[in-house]
Amino acid sequence: MTEQTTLHASFAARIGAVLDALETEGALPAGISHANVTVEPPRDPSHGDLATNAAMVLAKPAGINPRALAEAIVEKLAADPQVLSAEIAGPGFINLRLAGDVWRSEIAAIAALGENYGRSAMGGGKRVNVEYVSANPTGPMHMGHCRGAVVGDALAALLEFAGHKVIREYYVNDAGSQVDTLARSAHLRYREALGEEIGEIPAGMYPGDYLVPVGQRLAGEFGGQFLDKEEGEWLALFKAEAVAAMMDQIRADLALLGIEHDVFSSEAELQAAGKPEAAEAWLRQHDLVYDGVLEQPKGKVVDDWEAVELPLFRSTKFGDDQDRPIRKSDGKWTYFGADLAYHMQKAESADALIDIWGADHAGTVKRIKAAVAALSEGQGKPIPFDVKLVQMVQLLRNGEPAKMSKRSGNFVTIADMVEEVGKDVVRFTMLTRKPEAQMDFDFARVVEASKDNPVFYVQYAHARIRSSLRKAAVEGLGPDGGKLALLGDDELGMVKQAAQFPRIVEAAAQAREPHRIAFFLYDLAAAFHALWNLGNDDPSKRLILAQEPELTGARLFLAEQIGQVIRNGLAILGVDAVEEL
Repeated sequence: MTEQTTLHASFAARIGAVLDALETEGALPAGISHANVTVEPPRDPSHGDLATNAAMVLAKPAGINPRALAEAIVEKLAADPQVLSAEIAGPGFINLRLAGDVWRSEIAAIAALGENYGRSAMGGGKRVNVEYVSANPTGPMHMGHCRGAVVGDALAALLEFAGHKVIREYYVNDAGSQVDTLARSAHLRYREALGEEIGEIPAGMYPGDYLVPVGQRLAGEFGGQFLDKEEGEWLALFKAEAVAAMMDQIRADLALLGIEHDVFSSEAELQAAGKPEAAEAWLRQHDLVYDGVLEQPKGKVVDDWEAVELPLFRSTKFGDDQDRPIRKSDGKWTYFGADLAYHMQKAESADALIDIWGADHAGTVKRIKAAVAALSEGQGKPIPFDVKLVQMVQLLRNGEPAKMSKRSGNFVTIADMVEEVGKDVVRFTMLTRKPEAQMDFDFARVVEASKDNPVFYVQYAHARIRSSLRKAAVEGLGPDGGKLALLGDDELGMVKQAAQFPRIVEAAAQAREPHRIAFFLYDLAAAFHALWNLGNDDPSKRLILAQEPELTGARLFLAEQIGQVIRNGLAILGVDAVEEL
């Protein structure tokens, strides 16, 4: 894809050219960095279309009064035919109003680029590994996993749209005690399938009905072979079979949300391949792991606590509050030790790492960041690493806590949610708040046909546009990009809103915040509905005017491009742009 020059980047270049000209003339000293010069929409749209802080940030290093420098910049901008006016605000900010042709050209640019409008080359093809979901393979996907799954998937799509190569990864935690419990629970269902009365599922086992078919399949394949055998004879086999079945279920559940991963990395395979040992050896070689004794937990009295020498990672060197053990006293790997090796493995095939974690893992962030920093430093390959924490979602039904799923035993599954409200509602709703903020998901409210329901409001804007195009076609009318000069200020205001999309994409990708796209789409939809409603009060403002086919053609062409921008944004979020509601 050819790199696009966004409207904002184009005017940033114009400001840069003005500053270069002032340097050539001696009005501005040469060699001053322009890195902090910004060109962006003003906070208050009534102040203009764009604002720049050029005079404010350059005046001090140049030894010039900010307002005097602003006057020199404004004088040159006034000669630009694409600048309608340039005004100085306050001590030296510059507000620009752009000529109407700038916005008409932007409509044409949207039409020309289509589904690529807003796409960026900012990422430069750098490989980003986004690891998300990574739920223990012990049952169906439930609401505890849903928000992180959607945030991670939308972030991966956003980064791709912004020019990165993305590796979507799922880490299968199949080496811990919880997987042994899963195998024992499957063995219970295996005995049940062979006719044994197992009674109530014992505490500590997985009680959900989802293991019934696993037990039945094992009974069908092995008959009574493992009924009276010692655990050691069947545990490994049942573990492998149960994990495989659960991962099939997890993939199917994620598919309901439109989520597919590129890579599934197994913790058990990681350990079997000796990756943690290799990581420990490498870290010891670089004096980042040593044998030491942890201090007794502060503020706690532990009667049976005793000092034990353990291999410790020097995480305090990287800002952690204490060094962390990578092995337990029995020699098994700690979660941190295994995770450290896993991140070392991921770093081998990526230029940057992003993990999407539940907020309950907040205490681990500092130490795993320290580990990746250590690996980066030692390997001479800086690996940017970011952890995004996602808060839990409270499920409500008409304001009351939602009942749990019978099938799962003690939680609401993603399959339950998608069946009830649909993929699009689930995905968009999960992105209507910052991931670190608490969220309520009320089954009744998320399907309301109202302005207060963001997914409906955005999809309704797109459906309105598509419906108008179909209605116009019946009347022999259609979009006409050759008559854009007929568009007035109201319509051009709509373009100004849509033209923010490329800038929002880059800013959202840089901040790793896909929810910004959802916020943008809601504002764009609101602007379109406001434009539409003008026609309710003033018939001359309606989208379709049969008696004025040329003006109708221009308005339909504009509406068609607004629909394209909505589709592009929804595609990043993994939400369908509906044709009708």
